[in-house]
Amino acid sequence: MRLRNIPGAEEAILNSEYCIKNPEEQKGHWQDCFDKVQPLHIEIGMGKGRFIMDMAALHPDINYIGIERYSSVLLRALQKMELNPLPNIKFICMDAADIAEVFAKDEVDRIYLNFSDPWPKDRHAKRRLTSRQFFARYDQILKKDGHLEFKTDNQDLFTFSLEEVPEAGWKLDASTRDLHHDAVLNEGNVMTEYEEKFSFKGNPICKLIASR
Repeated sequence: MRLRNIPGAEEAILNSEYCIKNPEEQKGHWQDCFDKVQPLHIEIGMGKGRFIMDMAALHPDINYIGIERYSSVLLRALQKMELNPLPNIKFICMDAADIAEVFAKDEVDRIYLNFSDPWPKDRHAKRRLTSRQFFARYDQILKKDGHLEFKTDNQDLFTFSLEEVPEAGWKLDASTRDLHHDAVLNEGNVMTEYEEKFSFKGNPICKLIASR
């Protein structure tokens, strides 16, 4: 990823009021980070933050946490927040594999996965954010009536994800391989940077919603 090594990114994150430095210390107490106690939605692999910031602006009655592994990518989101602060959003720089160490049982109401790394080699399948291994992690933090939403333009990854949902013991609530032409699932859709880029090129966008 070309933005990984921006000089000063890690220092900027440490000094930012919008980024939680020791997230494991907030486990079970995430609502303390916000002005109001509200449903908690998280995006894993948020990139530059367009989706989650747009969601936070549209839904002030929901608290959001954006998770990004790479500091130089997260820096872009922090820069946007400096220009347009939102009280109902915080960021974490961390590896998604540690998600259950940061959030407590039933602490999260909804999980968003948008245009995740496909990890195309078979031997890396367990690293995909829609693998059964990651669903097991989500199972530890998501409320019983919570949902997971996943979007991608990668058809192979989407097929894999559809197969993993039942294998993980979850239920597929809805799915489409052409989101922008699906009147039901596209209603209220908020696009990511990648979604806008890929759809402009003519790539159909896939989406699934899963629960337990």
